[in-house]
Amino acid sequence: MVQRVHGELMRYAHDLKTERKMHLQEGRKAQQYLDMCWKQMDNSKKKFERECREAEKAQQSYERLDNDTNATKADVEKAKQQLNLRTHMADENKNEYAAQLQNFNGEQHKHFYIVIPQIYKQLQEMDERRTIKLSECYRGFADSERKVIPIISKCLEGMVLAAKSVDERRDSQMVVDSFKSGFEPPGDFPFEDYSQHIYRTISDGTISTSKQEIGKMDAKTTIGKAKGKLWLFGKKPKGPALEDFSHLPPEQRRKKLQQRIDELNRELQKESDQKDALNKMKDVYEKNPQMGDPGSLQPKLAETMNNIDRLRMEIHKNEAWLSEVEGKSGGRGDRRHSSDINHLVTQGRESPEGSYTDDANQEVRGPPQQHGLHSEFDDEFEDDDPLPAIGHCKAIYPFDGHNEGTLAMKEGEVLYIIEEDKGDGWTRARRQNGEEGYVPTSYIDVTLEKNSKGS
Repeated sequence: MVQRVHGELMRYAHDLKTERKMHLQEGRKAQQYLDMCWKQMDNSKKKFERECREAEKAQQSYERLDNDTNATKADVEKAKQQLNLRTHMADENKNEYAAQLQNFNGEQHKHFYIVIPQIYKQLQEMDERRTIKLSECYRGFADSERKVIPIISKCLEGMVLAAKSVDERRDSQMVVDSFKSGFEPPGDFPFEDYSQHIYRTISDGTISTSKQEIGKMDAKTTIGKAKGKLWLFGKKPKGPALEDFSHLPPEQRRKKLQQRIDELNRELQKESDQKDALNKMKDVYEKNPQMGDPGSLQPKLAETMNNIDRLRMEIHKNEAWLSEVEGKSGGRGDRRHSSDINHLVTQGRESPEGSYTDDANQEVRGPPQQHGLHSEFDDEFEDDDPLPAIGHCKAIYPFDGHNEGTLAMKEGEVLYIIEEDKGDGWTRARRQNGEEGYVPTSYIDVTLEKNSKGS
C-alpha cells in the first residue's frame, strides 16, 4: 500500500502539479501577447486621431488666410503646404491604424477561438487522467486491504486460542515464583521471667547474660533483619532525581550543581586539549603528506567540536540553576546558623543511623541503609521508653520527610529536641503527639536546655 498506492499517488500528484503549472503559464503568455497587440492598436488609433485634429487645424488656418485680403501670397502658400503635410501624415496614420486594427482582430479571434480552447482542452484531459489514476489507486487500495484481511483473521484466531489457553493458577504461580520476597515470619517470643530477681541467691549475682535476655536480643535482631526485606505493603521507592536537583535542600542543591559544573569543566578541558592535538596533527599532515591524510582527521575534529559545544551548553544551563539557587539562598543566609551550612545533606539520603541511649558506649552509628529498608537500631527505639527532651526547635523552612526515619515539618512549627546533631547534618526531634524522626539541622533554629541531659 505504501509503495504501490501512496507512493504512486505522490509521484503522480507531483507530475500533475508540474503539468498544470506549464498550461497556466502558456495561458498567461497568450494573454500577455494579446494585451501587447491591443496596446499597439490603441497607440496607432490615438496617433491617427491626433493627426486628424492637426490636419483640421491646418485646414482652418489655410481657409482663414485664403479669405483674408490682407494676407500675403507667401503666407497662403505656407499654410497650403502645411495643410498638405498634415493631410499626408493623417493618411499614413490612418493606414497604420487600419493595419494594427486588422492584426489585433485576427490575434483576438485566434486567442479566444484557438489558443485558450486548446489550453482548456489540455487541462480537461489532465483532469480526466487524474480521475482514471485515482480509480486505479482505489482499486489498489482495496486489493491491499483484501490481502491483509486473512492475516488479520489469523491473528485474531491466534488471540482467541491464546485467551482460551489461559491458566490462572499457573500464571499466579509464575508471579509468586518471580516475586518471592524471601521474608521469613518471626518466631515466637520467649517468656521473660522477671520474678527470678526476687528469688535469686547471692551466688547468682554475677555479671552474666541470662538466656531470656539472649532470647530477647535474638528476637529483636530477627525482627530487625526481617524488616530489612522489601514488603509489598511498604513505602514505594522515590522517583528518579531531577536534573536540576530541585528536590534537594538549597545548600545541598548548590553543592551538587557546583560539583557537576566542575566535572563538566574538566571534560571541556579534555575536549579542548584533544582539539588542539588534532589541529597540530592536521598541520603536520598538511606540511608532510607522506605522514598521513589531513582529511582523515576531519570527522574526529568535527565530533570534538560538537562535544565542546554540548559541554558549553550544559555548563551554561547548570550555571543558570546555580545562580538561581544562590539568589534564593542569599536572602535567607542571615537566618541560618553559621555551622549549619556543612550539615546539609540530600533529601534522597536515608535517615541517619544512630541512637541515643543512657550509656554513651552503647551509641551506635551504622552505614546508610538502602531506600525503603528499616534500620535495626530504629526497632530498638520502638520498644524502649521515649527519650527525654533536651531542648526545642522552630522550623525555619518546610521539610517533606518522604524518606524512612525522617519527620515532616511545616515552617514555624515547634518540635522537641531529643538528640543533638552528631555531625552528619541531622537532628532527632519529636512532636507533641509522640511522633519522632530526623530533620535537617540547617532547617531549624535549635534552643537547648542548659541543665538537660546531653546538652
